[in-house]
Formats: sequence, structure tokens, C-alpha cells
Amino acid sequence: MSYAKEYRAKLVTPADAVRVVRSGDWIEYGQFAAQAVALDRALAARKDELWDVKIRATTRVAGTPEVVKADPTAEHFAYHSLHFSAGDRKLHDQGVCWFVPILYHEVPRYYRENCRLDVAMLPTAPMDAHGYFNFSLSNSFSRAICDKAKTVILEVNPNLPVCLGGREEAIHISEVDAVVEADWNIPELPAAAPSEMDRKIATLIMGEIEDGSCLQLGIGGMPNAVGSMIARSSLKDLGIHTEMFCDAMVELAETGHVTGARKTTDRFKIAYTFCLGTRKAYEFLDRNPGCASYPVDYTNDPFVIAQNDKVVAINNCVEMDLFGQVCSESSGTRQISGTGGQVDFTYGAYRSKGGKAFLCLSSTYDKKGTPVSRIKPLLTEGAIVTMPRPFVSHVVTEYGIVNLKGMSTWERAEAIIGLAHPDFREDLVKAAENLGIWRRSGRASG
Repeated sequence: MSYAKEYRAKLVTPADAVRVVRSGDWIEYGQFAAQAVALDRALAARKDELWDVKIRATTRVAGTPEVVKADPTAEHFAYHSLHFSAGDRKLHDQGVCWFVPILYHEVPRYYRENCRLDVAMLPTAPMDAHGYFNFSLSNSFSRAICDKAKTVILEVNPNLPVCLGGREEAIHISEVDAVVEADWNIPELPAAAPSEMDRKIATLIMGEIEDGSCLQLGIGGMPNAVGSMIARSSLKDLGIHTEMFCDAMVELAETGHVTGARKTTDRFKIAYTFCLGTRKAYEFLDRNPGCASYPVDYTNDPFVIAQNDKVVAINNCVEMDLFGQVCSESSGTRQISGTGGQVDFTYGAYRSKGGKAFLCLSSTYDKKGTPVSRIKPLLTEGAIVTMPRPFVSHVVTEYGIVNLKGMSTWERAEAIIGLAHPDFREDLVKAAENLGIWRRSGRASG
């Protein structure tokens, strides 16, 4: 049978495709900008026939899933996310979304060895002449999902770009159980405009980046500010090895700052595992031979990251305590994002020859008109420890950069207090004394 005939034989309506779902099943919707839409709508329509169907997705940015709208009590459909978007966070607050803790580079193994998965519903680009469907903007752990699922249904969308690999960037028609066709617009997530605080922190980091550095940028205004500053700098022969491809990287590539010429892995190519941004980024990646899409157990493996020299990893965090513990994903017990790849790249960058991992935070945030310190004696009660203290190296606020590696507890406390807003330093010194991690050298309290 030709690939075209096999495609037609497996082509069904969304309503017919979701008939395979049974009560108690685990379903996968996909990740980031490529998540089930038509199949989600069809599954929601079966609410009264189904109970306790569990759904997993990652960082949904296309609005509330239809299954959640149809079942606000979560008796029929229980929605889960491996990394919260703003929408996921709100659903969690309403009690209709549950969080799945992960180390991002380990997730393919979770699916292959630990997770139950009955039906995969994954968006892809249209089938090519050789019978392959490209996973597009979400390579991530899509291949692992398909390997584990008892039934694989593809939601084919002609709007999705073809993202060249790499490896594990596609699935063949022979491995697919059903195909549905859809035509929705790809959700976009514009980067937040950098604040003045972001620019101050970015300026400090710029002094640490060298020719030939290999970059990983997280999401948000501050990494975007770094990208813009690099685009206006004289830095050259930069590489990119990252989990997320974002709009700032398009500018770096198009201005000639990124060549990949000094990379050890994927030389001359931008390596990434997913893209979440605007149409600018999506169009840049479409069939671009200068970019390579990989599964996350490659891009985020600390030992792969470390093979490149001068890796610079830049990520944000929520708060930090005087012991050097970092929370990047919760506000107290309230889950607001996820671990993501922060641990992976912080560890990988430190193992890289000449590498540096920066954890960035403003010294304060505003709470109803009152400044609150992000540097605390102890993390807020219930806060998740995203980065255990031995993993933390460079920490940046608008007051400077410190490298905590090799420091004793009192040296850490002193260095961290030096990054705090001056209005809070005296109280932090007193707290460090009470915690038994202060040696009065007199440097940080001034």
C-alpha cells in the first residue's frame, strides 16, 4: 500500500478517533504550542460517557482545554501539566489541574518506564512524501509518548512548521493508528518586555559572556534583554544549545552573532527541543537546515550540555535563602510554573569548560505597594526547592554577581546578603546570626 493510501485508510473524524478512549484511561495531549485542539473538543463531547479519564499536557498556552470546561468538577476528566503556564496555574488554583514534578531531561524515560499511557493525541505537520509526520515545535518527549501509547492518534495541522532534526523529530504513518485533520492557528507567546531591572541584570551578565560562548536562554524579560544586548554587541561565533528556542535567538542568528563555529556538538547548528514564541520564531525554524530539533534527553542531558565549552545558562528564579537554596517554581505551596530544565542547564553549564550558570532575580518585588525582599533567611514556608544549594553557582541581582561554589555557610550568607536590597541587609544579617551561619567580617551589612 502506498503512503497516501495508508493515510486515507487511517483518516477519520475527531469524533470517530476519540471513540477509542475508555473510562480510567491516561491520555496525552502534547506540549507547548502543539497540543490537541480538535481531539480535545471531540473528547469533551463524550463527557457523559466517561469517568476518571486522566489527561497530561505541558505548558498549555492556547486557553482552557475543552475537557476542563465541560467538566468543572473533574469527575470525568482530570487534567495534568508537567510545567504550568499562566492558564494551567489558574486551573490549579480552581482545583481542576494537577502538577507533575519532573527533571526535564528525564521525562522520556518516565514515559517509557514509569507512566501509564493509553492514547496519544499529538499534533504534527502534514505527512511528507516518505510517510513521515514531523513533531514540529515540540520534539521534547513526543517520540517517547508514541513509543509507550497503546493507540497513537495524530492531529495534522498544515499551519505547523517542519522542524528538521536532530533525531526523533518525526513518526511514520506505519506507526500511527488514526489521523485527523485540523486547521487551527499556532498559539503565540510574545516575550515580556524587559523592565529596567531586567536591563540592569542583563548588563551585569553581558560582562561574563565571551566570544565562542554557547547560550541557553530561559523565558521572560531578562533573558530577552540579554539577547537584545548581544545582538547589539561585538560578540562573535556564539553557539546555541538550549531547551527552548525563543524570538531573541532569531535576532542573534540573523545579525550574525550566532554561527556555532566553536561548538563541539552540532557544530554550525542551533540545537533545541521545543519552541514557544511568536510567528517570527516559528517561520525561522520552518525547514531551516541551520537548526536541529532533538528530544529533551539529548538537549538537556547535563553531560551533553557540558561537551560544549563556555556554556552560558541564564534562568530566572522566584526567591533564595541565606543557605543558597533557590525556589524557581512556587509561591509558598502554590505551584506557579515548574522545575523545567533549570537544574539540567545549571549543572551542565558548570561542568562545561569555562561554563557559567546564572540564576537571576530582582532583589525585591512589590506587594500592594510595599517592597518585599526576594532574598530571605529561609525560603517561604512550603516553597519548593528547585535548586539545592550545592548546585547553585552564579547568582545575580541588580546589586551584582556572586559565585557560591566552594563557599562555607557563612561566606554564602555574606555574599547573598550583599545581593539583597540595602534596606533589608541589616535584618538579614541578624537572621544569619540566629541561624548560626554568620561570621562578623563586617562586609555585607554595610
